[in-house]
Amino acid sequence: MIFNSYSFFLFFTIVLILYYSAKSWQVRKLILLAASYLFYAAWNPPFVILLWLSTISDWVLSKLIFSSKGTYRKNLFVCCSLFINLGLLAFFKYGQFLMSNTISILNVIGISYQPAHFSVILPLGISFYTFQTLSYTLDIYFEKSKPWHSFLDYALYVTFFPQLVAGPIVRSDDFLKQCQQKKNFIANNIGWGLTLITLGIFEKVVVADVLLAPAAEALFSSNDKPNFLSAWLGTFAFSGQIFCDFSGYSTCAIGAALCLGFTLPQNFFFPYASIGFSDFWRRWHISLSTWLRDYLYIPLGGSRKGNLRTLVNLMLTMLIGGLWHGAAWTFVFWGGLHGIYLIGERVLKKAVGHFYCWRMKPIQFLLAILTFLLTSISWVFFRATSFNQAWMILGGMFFPSVDPDNFHLSSVRLATTGVIIGAMIAIHWIFREESLEKIVSRLPLWLLSIGLASSMYFIATIHGENRAFIYFQF
Repeated sequence: MIFNSYSFFLFFTIVLILYYSAKSWQVRKLILLAASYLFYAAWNPPFVILLWLSTISDWVLSKLIFSSKGTYRKNLFVCCSLFINLGLLAFFKYGQFLMSNTISILNVIGISYQPAHFSVILPLGISFYTFQTLSYTLDIYFEKSKPWHSFLDYALYVTFFPQLVAGPIVRSDDFLKQCQQKKNFIANNIGWGLTLITLGIFEKVVVADVLLAPAAEALFSSNDKPNFLSAWLGTFAFSGQIFCDFSGYSTCAIGAALCLGFTLPQNFFFPYASIGFSDFWRRWHISLSTWLRDYLYIPLGGSRKGNLRTLVNLMLTMLIGGLWHGAAWTFVFWGGLHGIYLIGERVLKKAVGHFYCWRMKPIQFLLAILTFLLTSISWVFFRATSFNQAWMILGGMFFPSVDPDNFHLSSVRLATTGVIIGAMIAIHWIFREESLEKIVSRLPLWLLSIGLASSMYFIATIHGENRAFIYFQF
């Protein structure tokens, strides 16, 4: 069940009717919890057991951590939580990756080992809800919060269906406090929530799937070296596709939650207008980048233990962030490349960051373009199925040739990608400091109505492949 499906439209309509028909706030939360389990079970019912295991184990262990007097017992219980959550994640997401790399290492040192083949299905959203439950336990361990009093509230926090499978990753303090007060039916919230869902589905279905995905998939499914324009614009197409796909999901999740009276954190803030990579990670997948900052980078020492240690911490954080995205060395390399970008930016800021020219708008715009170009280069490794394919595409970018056998995109796809990406960068730059709510509030009602009506028309009539959201695989 995905947001861009008729089944979700029917499911969400029924949930809204049942939810607001119940007078008791306790009953409403039970309806949401049952709906969340049903939503997740629609993918693969047995994996609901993993949700229960994660929910119950962290609920119990967090209370034990809080009640423990000695450091040893607290450390023991938090290690149990880490072992259960990361152990499940490692088995389902990284088991085959670890096994194949172990076999390769053994073969290199002359040991022949061929275990029986096994196949593991990746549970949907396991990376997201694992990080979410861990944040609850770790906040109690670091004495930032106390165990919540209601198991129902906590279970709803773990399984809340709008953001269960692809975020945003919500902090317990932000969500659980919202469970205390009954949510009234507010027409403005419903209206704005449905507007966000419409905008999110338009981003996903029309822009990501129909306008940009064909060019990106043509490039990354080819076995031939691309020509110069095809390499760059095909990569730009994926840059736009992954943004519109993931931002579209987050926008739908925020809108669906708002219809139910809950507020979820913003996950994207015009990232392709970023001036540098520290700015990029303040704007891209914000809930993950702040999670990595608070629960990995800062506990490692952050920037408190000298310049060299800071650079090491940055690189470790980005490498683990890359591995979080997928069980492949290309994802690790993608994270490492962003680590190099962040380290390079930090070094350059210390050397020349004091010059006034960096604050001039034209210079900042050029830096934003440079950030986008370097980000797009990193997306090659994120999207490529192998290093060989990534190097081949980069070869087309930086070492072009006139070989007639080179892969090339059609002129229609090149033009479409150029127009869409140009418009996307312009929009991001113009509105880089403004929220979507402020932008929409300035629009006249007639223009907003035409925009929404047009979006719904294109969503309903445009025919493309029924693609799942990209981040569902993570």
